[in-house]
Amino acid sequence: MIVNSTNYLNNILDVKIDRPMGSLHPKHGFIYPVNYGYIPNTKSYDGEELDCYVLGIYEPLKEYKGRCIAVIHRINDKDDKLIIVPDGRDFSDEEIKVLTEFQERFFISEIIRYDGYLEFNKNIPELSVTNLEQSLKFYKTIGFKIEYERPENKFSFISLDKIQFMLQEITDDEKWDIAPLKYPFGNGINFQIEVDNVSEVYNKLKESNYNITFEMEENWYRQGDKLLGNKEFLVQDPDGYLLRLSEDLGEKDI
Repeated sequence: MIVNSTNYLNNILDVKIDRPMGSLHPKHGFIYPVNYGYIPNTKSYDGEELDCYVLGIYEPLKEYKGRCIAVIHRINDKDDKLIIVPDGRDFSDEEIKVLTEFQERFFISEIIRYDGYLEFNKNIPELSVTNLEQSLKFYKTIGFKIEYERPENKFSFISLDKIQFMLQEITDDEKWDIAPLKYPFGNGINFQIEVDNVSEVYNKLKESNYNITFEMEENWYRQGDKLLGNKEFLVQDPDGYLLRLSEDLGEKDI
C-alpha cells in the first residue's frame, strides 16, 4: 500500500542507510554529501521504499533513528523525500534546499512541514501597541495572519509570507520601555513590506477607511549599475508605525 509521506511529519523514525555520506550514486556518479536511506516496510509512489535525507550527522551511517521535520514533495516526479534530523534539531527551508541541492536540483519541488510549524526569522520586530484588537484589525487588512497568541499577555505573533511581527499591548509595568511613548510610535523608522499586489492592499486599506500617509508612486533605486524598481505607498498603523508597502518591479540598466 502506498503511504502518504506527510503522515510521517514530526514523528521519530528508523532509517536504513543504503547510500552513506561520501558514497557515489550508482547511476549518475555524484557523491552524497549527506546520509541517504529509506524507511523499511514502506511503499512510495515510485514503488520503492520511502526515501530519506539524514541531516545534522557528519559521518557515514548504516542506520539512524531521528525526527522527520519536513517532506520534499517533487512536483514533476512521483517520489517524495523525508528530511530526518536529530531530535530537537531544526533546519530552515533554505538550509534543507542547500543541503539537498546536489540531487534535488534536477527536480521541481516544494517543502512541506507539519501543521503548526513556524520558521522564525532571525530578526523579528516587536511593536508596542496601545490596543491589540485595533492593531490586529489593521494588519489583517494588509494580509497578515495570526500565528499564535498569548491572550493573558495581550500578545500576538503575526506573519505575511516571510515577514513577521510581534505585537504587545502596553501595560503600566512595561519593562521594555526606556522612555515615555508618544504618538507616532516608531518615529524615525519605516518597515518595508513587499507584497505581490500592492494596489490590492492599497484598495483594501482605503475601503477600510485607513488614511494613506504617502500616496502610491513608482520609484527606482540605484544598486551599482542597475536600477531596482518598486511600486509603493506608505501608511501608518493605529499607533503611527510607518509601513512602506511595495511591489517589486524588477530591474533595469542605468
